[in-house]
Order: sequence, then structure tokens, then C-alpha cells
Amino acid sequence: MAVIFAVVGCVACAAPAAEPETATESASAATGAEDTAAAEDGEGLVFGFTTITNSNEFMVKIQKGIEDKCAELGIEVICNDPDMDANKQISQVESFIAQGVDAIIMDPCDADASSPAVTKAQEAGIPIINVNSVTTAAPDVFVGSRDEESSELAIEFIAEKLGGKGNICMIHGNPGQSAEIKRSDGAYAVLEQYPDMTLLAEDTAHWSREEAMALTENWIQSYGDQINAIFSQNDEMVMGALKAAENNNMKENMIIVGVDAIPDALQAVKDGRLDATVFQDAYGQATMAVEMAYKMVKGEEVESETYVPFQLVTIDNVDNYLE
Repeated sequence: MAVIFAVVGCVACAAPAAEPETATESASAATGAEDTAAAEDGEGLVFGFTTITNSNEFMVKIQKGIEDKCAELGIEVICNDPDMDANKQISQVESFIAQGVDAIIMDPCDADASSPAVTKAQEAGIPIINVNSVTTAAPDVFVGSRDEESSELAIEFIAEKLGGKGNICMIHGNPGQSAEIKRSDGAYAVLEQYPDMTLLAEDTAHWSREEAMALTENWIQSYGDQINAIFSQNDEMVMGALKAAENNNMKENMIIVGVDAIPDALQAVKDGRLDATVFQDAYGQATMAVEMAYKMVKGEEVESETYVPFQLVTIDNVDNYLE
């Protein structure tokens, strides 16, 4: 299956403090010309990577992609897990800086609270790449997907299945994290186009399968058969929602859709249990982030933003996504 990358803008790899929208001119390499030869094959390079959490299957795929691509290029990588704590993530970036890493890749815990990590890396002259999630402080490079697109695809699918009428519950991810914000915005925008579709309830389950299961149980007790559909902002949570619906013999009356196309969700779609998920290429984002960091260290120009499109997965095309 081909993966299409859309690129926007260009940033001079050697100018880590530049804003993405203005950094279109070449500048002297922050790493120095003397480092270029060593960077040709990755030997001697060290990258730091700080994720959101390793308790989430999607984030685990991102780390796997980071590790595999670094190994392919001969780059040593230090991986840290802040467990969704932005302050810990900032400390981890400070540690990377103190260790003198050549580049930092970060999947931000929070759009605002993780932003100081970006600033600190840039002040230290170390290229920083955000993968998957954004920060309000502009990194040197962003690699990810347009999160609004995922919820737009999901809500449009639900609207089609319901004939444009019905009640939806939406399970949010971790509040303040960019994916949660943008997936919410995308859902709200599409729902505005369907006046006969009502957002019956919405709440966070912090990207957690267990929390989503408990939340859905509460909704079923409160609203019963008033619930026509559930949209979950990721598949960890959608699997919890699906389990709750099945336990209460409610699934036959609900359309349930998630995002990320993790293996559990894909198999559930294949089995006819889950109505749809939206594929986000975690591994592809990760390997591209390493490639961008590698090029920056070598003094090459890279795109300031690289986007990997989302794709709707239903029972009609799920075989294309199953490993």
C-alpha cells in the first residue's frame, strides 16, 4: 500500500531556531561542517526521543519506527517515556541537551505545556522535530497527520450510516494534547453540517481503553438506546467502548468508529464487530521524523511540515491494512 506524503514549506536544516513559516533560506549548519562527514552514515550520531507514553499501542509503534530507522542509519537513540507528563518531558529534553545529542525528536504531551522543550532545544542549537503532535512553539520540523481529517472522515461515515439523523457520543483523548484538540475541532465542524445529528454526550477517557469502557458503561446507563453512535478519538478507547456496548447487548443499535487502525481495531472491523477505524501511519511518521533529523544534522534543507494522510478503514478494505 502506497503512503502519500504532502509537504509544506521548507526550513533550513542548519538553523534550528528559525520559525517554520519563514525559514526558507539556507543558513550555516548548527552542527558545524566538521560533523558532516561523520553524519554521512550515522556513525557517532546520537538522537534523543521523548514520547507521550508507552502505555498506548499507537505510541509504541512510533517508538518502534524511531528505533528501527535509527538502527538502519547507524544512529544511537535514547528513548524516554514521560508517561503523559509535560514537565517530565521538558526534563527529558533538558537531559538530552546536557548529553549533547545531535537531534531531538519529540511526540509532545501537551501543545502548550510541552512548548518550553522546543524553545530549550533551539536555544541550545539542537535541531528538534515534533512527530505526531504539535506544540504552540514552532519546532524546526513537524511530521504527522492533520488530525482534523481523522474525525472528519469518521463523522462523515457515521452521518452516512445514520442517514444524517441521530445522537452521537464522543470520547475525547487527553485534554490539551494537540490530537485531542484537533480531532474535536474536526468532529464539531462536520456535525455543524448535519442539524439533525446531536452530540448527546462527550467526555475524556485520556486515550485509555479501561477509562473508555467505564465511560461508555455510564453513558449506556444514562441514555440507553438514545445512543445511535460513538466516535472515539483513538482505537485504544474505541475498543473499550466496543466492549461496553457488547457487554450490554447494545452494539447492534450503535455505529462505533475509532482512529489509528491499531491491530485490535482492524481485527474487530474484519470480524464485523467495529464499524470503522481511520488509519494513521504511526510507523511512517516515525521513520520520516528520523530522516528529517538526519538530513538536518547533515546540513541539508528539509520541509518544515510533512503530512501523512488519514484513510478510512471499513470491512470493505480492511484486508489492505491487516499485517
